[in-house]
Amino acid sequence: MGLKRPVVTLKDVAAEARVSRATAARALNSYGYVGDETALRVQEAAERLGYRGNRVAQALRRGQLPIIGFVLGDIQNPFFARIAHDLEGELRKRRHNLLIASSEEDTAQEKALFESLRGLSIRGFIVAPTSADDNAHLEETVREGVPVVLIDRAVKSLECDSVVVDNEGGARQAVDYLINSGHRRIGLLQDETRIFTSQERLAGYRNALEAHGIELENSLISVSPSTVEHAIEATIRLFSQRKPPTALFTVDSLMTQGALLALRSMGLSVPKDVSLIGFDDFNLATFTDPQITVVAQPIAEIGPLAAQMLIDRLSGKKDPPRNVRFPTRLIIRGSVSRRVEV
Repeated sequence: MGLKRPVVTLKDVAAEARVSRATAARALNSYGYVGDETALRVQEAAERLGYRGNRVAQALRRGQLPIIGFVLGDIQNPFFARIAHDLEGELRKRRHNLLIASSEEDTAQEKALFESLRGLSIRGFIVAPTSADDNAHLEETVREGVPVVLIDRAVKSLECDSVVVDNEGGARQAVDYLINSGHRRIGLLQDETRIFTSQERLAGYRNALEAHGIELENSLISVSPSTVEHAIEATIRLFSQRKPPTALFTVDSLMTQGALLALRSMGLSVPKDVSLIGFDDFNLATFTDPQITVVAQPIAEIGPLAAQMLIDRLSGKKDPPRNVRFPTRLIIRGSVSRRVEV
């Protein structure tokens, strides 16, 4: 068995060429100024020593790798996990790779991610923005000519392609169904209102109540981060009131799961004590007893379309931005019961 060759480092190359590590890095990675004679000396030293360097990092900096960035809200959300899966599959077919980064629904973190990723010469971005208004970093990216496709969430100030769904219409249809089933005190469990989808789903809730002449009560709206744990706490707050809701509409699948756990912990039965509809279908929705009524998005179509839009832009397509809004569908199962108000 032969002896393992020692790894040659940048420090070794710099010493061999009698230059600083910074100069060696510039010469080998082709950035900054290095004199021709010095650059040649560094390259010859690297060849003599068998220096390999980080070829992937070098190629990224030079824009030589076909990398697409996907900046999503929360990778733990099944909706975004499915979108990431579909994007990766579609882009791989077109010989592009996907780099996934999660903002954790934090605008500052999203901005920091963009600053880092743009330094890697990412060819294009697919983004679910954390804010409907605070988007200077996205506007700058578009101005620089880097293709951007928005997914799930639109931004009015951005001239770029987008793929969203009819959030307002889907929420309104869900609340209409609860009202037509006899409910008047309908709770809403939603995430932060700076998020585009939250704004639209809140609008659908409000519009349905208004259309039926029902006054909106702020005490029936509970806001929390979109996690199961926070949704449990928010649901318990909502149903600990002296006069709790008789029905609940949740704005995504994680909140629906949290609401189910909270209601069970409080000894409340769905749909006998509380009727429930959630936005977003999810696997467990058909494994519960009863099965959960949901507003379903055409999730299988969203990722592939966004990938195609980005590839079109990378191929030089100059058409005006496409803004696609898919319809939603109310899937009626067993989690809503009829109520007679007394």
